[in-house]
Amino acid sequence: MTIKAFRSNRILQAMMLWLIVVWIIAAIEPLYPRDWLLENLLVFIWSALLVFTYRRFQFSNVSYGLFIVFLSLHLAGSHYTYAETPFGFWMQEWLGFERNHYDRIVHFFFGLLIAYPMREILLRTTGLNIAWSYFITLNCIVAFSAIYEIIEAVTAVIVSPELGAAYLGTQGDEWDAQKDTGLAFLGSISAMLFTWAYLRAQRGRTA
Repeated sequence: MTIKAFRSNRILQAMMLWLIVVWIIAAIEPLYPRDWLLENLLVFIWSALLVFTYRRFQFSNVSYGLFIVFLSLHLAGSHYTYAETPFGFWMQEWLGFERNHYDRIVHFFFGLLIAYPMREILLRTTGLNIAWSYFITLNCIVAFSAIYEIIEAVTAVIVSPELGAAYLGTQGDEWDAQKDTGLAFLGSISAMLFTWAYLRAQRGRTA
């Protein structure tokens, strides 16, 4: 892949500007300020990692766009907390859900949006067979989702136990972590099926 300087990548610059604006808006009077900071600890780390590794490993603009969509969804959730995001309440009212499912939506989109960049990493750094890349990507998404649930719980206990319920957003569901991981898995399956179908169609056009 051709290395492209950030200053000449207008598309990425526009996406970064969007993310910064969303971040600023989400940081203005969040519902629970301490929870907002806690929710964004891993986001700060991940964003910094993407910035500092840009010269060594550049994702495609498609992957950066998927990252930014996911982070935007997360920032909206962190502003209100996942359990109290207005869109989740609207869904609850429209569809008759028993709880706010915004956290479920974001976990599904984690799999849907992050699977493609994950596959991109695997293909470009490991020499993985293309056919196997789909399967290994699914495994990576499930693993990262489960690891995130563990880190989230440990972080809540160590940093701010009193904010545990708001931070974790379990809403009284003892199977919350398992359901979140399962939805991430479903999202990644959807992403890989779409990727496979798109690439197959592209090969058909060039044949």
